[in-house]
Amino acid sequence: MSKITVVVCDHIHQKGLDILANDADINLINAADEPKDKLISEIISLADVAITRSSTDVDQAFLDNATKVKSVVRAGVGVDNVDIEGCSKKGIVVMNVPTANTIAAVELTMAHMLSCVRQFPYAHNNLKLDRVWRRQDWYGTELKDKKLGVIGFGNIGSRVGKRAKAFEMDVIAYDPYIDPRKATDVDISYTKNFEDILSCDIITIHTPKNKETLGMIDKEEIAKMKDGVVLINCARGGLYDEDALLEGLTSGKIHMAGIDVFNKEPATDHPLLDLDNVTVTPHLGANTKESQQNIAIQAAENAIQAAKAIAYPNALNLPIKESELPDFLRPYLELIQKMGNIAAQATRSKVKSIKVTAKGDVDEYIDSLTTFATVGLLSESLQDQVNYVNAEFVAEDRNIKIIKDKAINNSGLTNKVSLKVSTENGDFFIAGTVFGEKTLRIMDIDGYKLDLEPKGNLILFRNTDVPGVIGDVGRIVSSNGLNIADFRLGRDNQSHALAVVNIDGNITKEVLLELSKLEACISVNHVSI
Repeated sequence: MSKITVVVCDHIHQKGLDILANDADINLINAADEPKDKLISEIISLADVAITRSSTDVDQAFLDNATKVKSVVRAGVGVDNVDIEGCSKKGIVVMNVPTANTIAAVELTMAHMLSCVRQFPYAHNNLKLDRVWRRQDWYGTELKDKKLGVIGFGNIGSRVGKRAKAFEMDVIAYDPYIDPRKATDVDISYTKNFEDILSCDIITIHTPKNKETLGMIDKEEIAKMKDGVVLINCARGGLYDEDALLEGLTSGKIHMAGIDVFNKEPATDHPLLDLDNVTVTPHLGANTKESQQNIAIQAAENAIQAAKAIAYPNALNLPIKESELPDFLRPYLELIQKMGNIAAQATRSKVKSIKVTAKGDVDEYIDSLTTFATVGLLSESLQDQVNYVNAEFVAEDRNIKIIKDKAINNSGLTNKVSLKVSTENGDFFIAGTVFGEKTLRIMDIDGYKLDLEPKGNLILFRNTDVPGVIGDVGRIVSSNGLNIADFRLGRDNQSHALAVVNIDGNITKEVLLELSKLEACISVNHVSI
């Protein structure tokens, strides 16, 4: 197997580079110090996967030259410089690393909040630079009992809210895309009325930058705010209209602002820098040693998984953005993709149709479940020719009928997903669920009731239900120097049984041949998950 080329376009922490360099299947090209014109014209054409940061634009010129690229990993949160639609048209999966710098951004937000209410930077400069000791000039206010409005209650906003509660603040969250319980379960108020946020003492924003959020706080919103409001932005530049922000700060309507990000960076000549009621930092949201290391490690690991077509963590151009998926759904997506892959290996024949059935709350996400199931099924034969972006188009091109079914949940389980694959050689059925937060379980294979973890090297041994079969299977496996890690058995009412045997080590043709010669054997197959 030839190596997969990963091109690192911008600087990342050495630990991320080490992970890539130490993977035997990866050919690493570190082009971070190469001129951008050389990167685009000569180097990017070699890449199967590209890792970028803010210094490299994934634009039309990039895409025109990225003839082999299947995935782009943005090592960070923001994807302002990535043409996601252009990538989708070329079947390129775009991923980011949304949580690696979470704590760094949260703590910077709190630092700006404290700096604004206590004016630390100005008091510091007055003493250290001017050598003036005037305590009476620096009376601040306390966070305790102040009302904090949090716009965007995702990974960062929610953690800011929790820390603000520790300061005994009254916190209210606005985010139309979350379950209100995410806020109320941690004793934080939730509102659908944006006016409630505008009435707060301090407002901090933690949304992505898009058409909906660009300039969402402008002159009109500021006019409705309290006199003396404090505004914080450690998310993305331009979420506050900068002209309106400047006007509000100049007039005194806004008492202080803590700003880490600007609409155009670097912002060394920005008029906000001339004001005495602004604390500023040069986009330091991710600038901690821990954060940079985490970003690089996650970006490298994501790139490797994408390169090997194992998974596409934090993909942004799926049928539904991963950032918008509820937490309970994620393990079901992983489960049904594994179920699809098991079905492909168990049938090993041309697929005619795929039927995905969802029961319970998961049925709302039948489209995403179907996409993941299709990727799991087709990737076994098509490898990197199929991904989450193009899966259903690939199926259509191959005349594979896709059926989506929302069924009444009479399973006795909170949620259940199943997959029926019809092939030239017959049908294959598999169903499963998730226990707790992320315990994946296969509950049914072709009508045989099981409780099986979809993991490892598995032998599927179908047999007549007669005495001695389990012993015979164990004898053959052990005589070939293999250890049984787990053994699950399902029976039907026709005197047949299905044994699923999890094996430590590789399952050889010799083992399968010996098993097939057993008198009780109906069929034997193997899958690797």
